[in-house]
Amino acid sequence: MRILIINPPHSAIGSRMAGEHLPPLGLLSIGGPLIDIGHEVRLLDADFGPLGLRDILAEILKYAPSLVLVGHSGSTSAQPVISRITRLIRQENRSIKIIIGGVFPTYHWREILENEPQIDFIVCGEGEEIIVNLVEAIEKNSPLENVKGIAIRSNGAAFKTPPAPIIKDLNAHRVGWELMGNYRYTYWGKRKAVVIQFSRGCPYSCSYCGQRLFWKKWRHRDPRMLADEIEMLHKKYGVEVVNFADENPAADQKAWILFLDALTAKNLKLILVGSIRADSIVRDAKYLHLYKKAGFERFLLGIESYDQAVLQKINKKTSIAVDREAIRLLRMHDILSMATYVIGFGEERTRDFYHSLKQLLDYDPDQIQLLYVTPHKWTPFFAERRNKQIIQLDQGKWDYKHQVLAMEHLKPWKVILFVKLIEMIMQMRPKSLKRLFFHRDARLRDAMRWYTGIGRRVWFHEFYQFFFVDRFQTRNITLNEFWR
Repeated sequence: MRILIINPPHSAIGSRMAGEHLPPLGLLSIGGPLIDIGHEVRLLDADFGPLGLRDILAEILKYAPSLVLVGHSGSTSAQPVISRITRLIRQENRSIKIIIGGVFPTYHWREILENEPQIDFIVCGEGEEIIVNLVEAIEKNSPLENVKGIAIRSNGAAFKTPPAPIIKDLNAHRVGWELMGNYRYTYWGKRKAVVIQFSRGCPYSCSYCGQRLFWKKWRHRDPRMLADEIEMLHKKYGVEVVNFADENPAADQKAWILFLDALTAKNLKLILVGSIRADSIVRDAKYLHLYKKAGFERFLLGIESYDQAVLQKINKKTSIAVDREAIRLLRMHDILSMATYVIGFGEERTRDFYHSLKQLLDYDPDQIQLLYVTPHKWTPFFAERRNKQIIQLDQGKWDYKHQVLAMEHLKPWKVILFVKLIEMIMQMRPKSLKRLFFHRDARLRDAMRWYTGIGRRVWFHEFYQFFFVDRFQTRNITLNEFWR
């Protein structure tokens, strides 16, 4: 069959302000298995540009696919643009079958099928095996009710088949890297880059995170096979930067160290970046030289809060002491630390922002990322806050960079002022500036300048959007009422 996979344009700040793009790993991952069983597959990455809706439609009609597959890592915030694209497709062509997938559709399948008649099928869960089975059933006109892990309409009503089993062997399905085609994916200062996964899932159950629920179980790829694949990407495609999409890559210490050793032995000139738990860094203190030798230059540490009571409330399973020690250890090995701070877990007051700033200064990370908690419906955090008032009715802005939940003690304008002030102080403090201009590693100086340049643009963009563009809900609408 002729299949077009679409990565839709996204309005998130990370997509628009960085001026760089990473390949859509999830879409490439379902493309590989479809190619390998004989289908003609093409990727339309509309996030480049970005393409306008009419331009996307023109590309679709020009390719004339039998099936269109649409998905986006943006999840909740990406669904509105997916809905607009698929409506346009249906208006122009009633014969193209439309399939969507991703985290948001997996949990909102019923309301999507009830409200979006143009969408034919929803893939629920990790899609490599499900999509192959679904496309085979469509091609052979077999009963769709026999395909596990999909949502469809049956007798006019939304219906979900039994869940598909998790993919136990992550090496069983090939990523369709060739679908990158002529798109120039870059990161870390215009260096050619890809996204890759060593593992899926997370053994922890933080209340605000849906990764554990979506992936079900933590699993990892064969360490040596992944090192071989990275070597292939470097030599065949000229990849210089590898961004790990793992939630918790080092959960199995033995497997993770084996991967680092296997990659180091290849002696590739690569830059590796990713996310990791602070307690993994502290646990691996005696192995951090292997992290550096393998090529790691930055880790995002999901610290989330600088209040021990909040960390316990959200079931983070870490401590302030561990978080601080992880940053210190990374600096000892010339690996940049990016510390997150998520606003909205508690009923913050002015003193809480002041306390968090003091803690951030004490932690002294190389970079920071301030985010707003986004209450996705499928998380335990949503159940806890379902009766809280929201101020953001535009689903496209449920992207961690816009305040969604109202705060009892602070108006939204005060919140953003505190956020912008913290960012400014952290980036302009003497220690930060000293590392920015005089760090002993020239590559890390370049990396910090690259990130600081993006941060400066984002800082002014967010400020302008909030005060001159965004409109906030003033009526008392709760989370539960919004999704109802």
